[in-house]
Amino acid sequence: MATANNANHQDSNPNTPAAMVAPGKQSVPAAKTVDTQSVLKRLQSELMALMMGGDSGISAFPEEDNIFCWKGTIHGSKATVFEGTEYKLSLSFPSDYPFKPPKVKFETACFHPNVDVYGNICLDILQDKWSSAYDVRTMLLSIQSLLGEPNISSPLNTQAAALWSNQEGVVQEDGGEIIQAEFLGTSLLDWCRLSLG
Repeated sequence: MATANNANHQDSNPNTPAAMVAPGKQSVPAAKTVDTQSVLKRLQSELMALMMGGDSGISAFPEEDNIFCWKGTIHGSKATVFEGTEYKLSLSFPSDYPFKPPKVKFETACFHPNVDVYGNICLDILQDKWSSAYDVRTMLLSIQSLLGEPNISSPLNTQAAALWSNQEGVVQEDGGEIIQAEFLGTSLLDWCRLSLG
C-alpha cells in the first residue's frame, strides 16, 4: 500500500523527474504538422525556380485554380529512344508536402518498362527514397532521365521491359519507329519480328 501511495505522490509532484513518472503518463511528442501557408509558399517558390531555371525539356505549371494540382511536360532527351517525344504528366501534391511525395502520373501513353498502362511511374524518389529536399525540378529531371535509362530490375510494364532487354539494339537504333508503332496500335512484337527480318 505504501508503494501505491508513493507512486501517486510522485505523479502529482511537479518536481519529479520525467523518468520517475509512470510510463503511461509521459507526454507523447506531437506529430509533425504542416502549415498550409508554408506548403503554398514552397510550391510557389518551386514554380519560380522551375520557370527561371531554364532546364531543357521540362516544364510544369499549376492548374488554373489549384496550386496543389500541376500539369507537367517532359521531352525525351537527345540520343535516347525517346528523343523527339513529348509527354504530359499530372502532379498532385499532398497537404503535407514536402514531407510526403506528390503523386506523379503520365497522362500521355508511355510504353516504358517503369510506367504502367495507367501512367503510374516506378521511380524510387517518388516512393520510399523520397526526401523533402527534392523539388518539382528534381522530379521532372529524374523522370526525363528514367525515360532513356529504365530500371529493368523493377518494371511496372513487363512487356516493355522484356522488349527493352531482348531487343535493346533494335530499340536503341529505331526507337522513334518502335514508339510510333506502339501508339499506332501496331503489335510491337510483330514490328520487331519484321524489323529483324
